[in-house]
Amino acid sequence: MRRRLFIIVAAASLVQPAVLRAQGLGTGFPDRPLRLIVAWPVGGSADTIARLFQSRLSEVLRRSIVIENRGGAAGSIGVAEASRAPNDGSAWLFVYDTLATNETAMQLPFRTLEAFVPVCQVASAPLVMVTHPNAPYRSFQDVVDAAKRAPNTINFASSSVGGLPHVATALLQEQGGFRLVHVPYRGTMPAMQDALSGAVPLFIAAAVALSQPIRAGQLRPLGVSTRLESRHVPGTKSFAEQGFANFEAPTWFGMLARSGTPAPLVRQMNEALVQVLNEPAVKARIEGQGCDIVASTPPQYGQFLADEIEKWGRVIRANGITADS
Repeated sequence: MRRRLFIIVAAASLVQPAVLRAQGLGTGFPDRPLRLIVAWPVGGSADTIARLFQSRLSEVLRRSIVIENRGGAAGSIGVAEASRAPNDGSAWLFVYDTLATNETAMQLPFRTLEAFVPVCQVASAPLVMVTHPNAPYRSFQDVVDAAKRAPNTINFASSSVGGLPHVATALLQEQGGFRLVHVPYRGTMPAMQDALSGAVPLFIAAAVALSQPIRAGQLRPLGVSTRLESRHVPGTKSFAEQGFANFEAPTWFGMLARSGTPAPLVRQMNEALVQVLNEPAVKARIEGQGCDIVASTPPQYGQFLADEIEKWGRVIRANGITADS
């Protein structure tokens, strides 16, 4: 019932008075700079993607857009801040995949599908499992075989407890019948440092973070989480192609608005953002980070988000995963 309501609300965001359409984008927003709350620190992948479209989006809407980084607790601090923001169109939220996993892994003061309305799924990217070049693993099957011989002896790093890299690897272990040891870090960069030094044998993160060290030969990719091989990690088979049938766990980035934000403003923000994302210069910059542009409608993003919460909620509950909020 809750999911059906969410999709109905999302569909309603496409409806708007004819007079506003005639007046063009940027009509009806508050007469002050718009806040784009990014639920991650400066320099993170979400912050990087947001800054690649920020200035052009501001031009299209004819409104100043100020990025406000509210990192911490796997994105939940920034999301909580956005849930308390005015719903007059002055505040918008930019997130990535932890929005869906936090719903089950954390005790949050809100329910995502009730607190927010979808605006647009901006982009998606593969997760990549990598290892140090000096490690003995030449393929993901080598990892599986070694873990089956000696369960709970091989460490894998991720950026947090309950994030998509952690939860996706839990699903891989379920499907493959092997056991690794999760080593959570406080963010991608600390985990990256230990992966680059060889202090941790396996690391899973978004291609956005890993594309450069992979190209430099500093880390060896073992598998990607898209259904098929990704152009962003050429020559690396997907987990699905390596025997994990139907496995798919792409990371993603999206924009939402506080529930109750006027539907015409949600519609305008979506139209402006889709326009900007499909402009060759912006598209090239974002795709250069290892992403694929999605540029969805609000209903499409709403359905996707509801499905992600349901899918990963099952995995989180089955594995007893809990994270601090």
